[in-house]
Amino acid sequence: MSEGTQTRNFTLTVRYAETDAQGVVHHANYLIWFEEGRSEFLRQKGCFYSDMERDGFFVIVAKAEVHYRAPSFYEDQITIATTLEKGKGRLLVFSYKATNQNGVLVAEGRTRHLILDAERQLVSLPIKYQQILYQEGS
Repeated sequence: MSEGTQTRNFTLTVRYAETDAQGVVHHANYLIWFEEGRSEFLRQKGCFYSDMERDGFFVIVAKAEVHYRAPSFYEDQITIATTLEKGKGRLLVFSYKATNQNGVLVAEGRTRHLILDAERQLVSLPIKYQQILYQEGS
């Protein structure tokens, strides 16, 4: 399986606490949702951040982008589609599309992550994790 062809979805319900005084989802929540999408992507692949950290590898956010397309509201059902665009070398890149229950694209974005070792030095993603991320059928 090649980079950019793996997408995993998960759906959340917008909580009241995620909205502002106008009843619209506050813009910062999309980054949290993208993080949840990324974590769920990895879990579905059998790759857990906690395992990576126990092995002495840390994934840090180097850049985050969000493009807001339409508002989301309390109790909307939002599906986050997370795609691994790159997962080799020192870099992981994920893209996200958030759509509501009516199929309306409400936000999209991308995050870039660097891999650090236990001494907080840049390292390449270990082969073990590359194999998990790109394993067929997972």
